[in-house]
Amino acid sequence: MEVSTLLAGIIAVSVAVMAALQVALLLYGARLARRVDRLVEQVEKEIQPALSRVNDVTGDVTRVTSLAVAQLERADQLFAHVAERCEHLMAVGQDAVVEPLRRSAALLHALRVAMVALLGAARESRRAPTEPVGEDQEALFIG
Repeated sequence: MEVSTLLAGIIAVSVAVMAALQVALLLYGARLARRVDRLVEQVEKEIQPALSRVNDVTGDVTRVTSLAVAQLERADQLFAHVAERCEHLMAVGQDAVVEPLRRSAALLHALRVAMVALLGAARESRRAPTEPVGEDQEALFIG
């Protein structure tokens, strides 16, 4: 046997082994792909009810959120209306009670001042007239 024949035989055996390994890898890959496909189908079947429940809950949460927003808007409008009414009530109270009280207080103050002035004038008129200052007293005045 020649060396070239021996080398050709080794190459042929190596190619056959490589081809067998490739075929084995292809078959194993196909089996693995089928198993992964079955696993994905099983997971989808098991998750589907949970996903539908999650979708239902999401819809409920969306509905509740929109209702809450609507209620908050109503409450905001109510508080704005109440604040407006309170401001109006305070203005009416200011006009109806405080302003007349201020005017009455001013009137009472004016009456008090007038009474003090009248009483002061009456006291002045009741006092005895003072003696006129004489010339001898004027000389003592330093000024």
